[in-house]
Amino acid sequence: MDKEKFWKRFQEHMDYTDEEMKIFRADPAKVKMVTETPHFVKCRIIAEVIESQGCHAQHRVGDKIIMDGNGQVITRECPEKMCVFALAALQTPVNQIYERFLNHADPKHERSNTVQCSDIGLEKGGWGKVLMKVYVEGPELE
Repeated sequence: MDKEKFWKRFQEHMDYTDEEMKIFRADPAKVKMVTETPHFVKCRIIAEVIESQGCHAQHRVGDKIIMDGNGQVITRECPEKMCVFALAALQTPVNQIYERFLNHADPKHERSNTVQCSDIGLEKGGWGKVLMKVYVEGPELE
């Protein structure tokens, strides 16, 4: 695809004005993420529940929160209810995955891939807690 046609489609997708597009394209890191990591959109980021105790949203072991490579939740493939405290715990590992994509590192190589929702558990004064393993599925890096 022609480079300017690509950027025009991107601008339309993001609903950016021409001025906003200039700001975006002036940031080399943003341009690099869009132009040098096309494989990340083919991947899926998975947060799989590996422990659950007293979860009000009733997340159970084996439940998966499925995101596309952009970190957007694919709701039709997820539990009907998802706890905001569990979702919030995914911000750091998803950002780490983005960084690996950006640096052409293996996004499947997780150093710290287990996260816990922000609830501290019944025994510590909360309601419950959920642990999730976060990983990437999809094509190998090119």
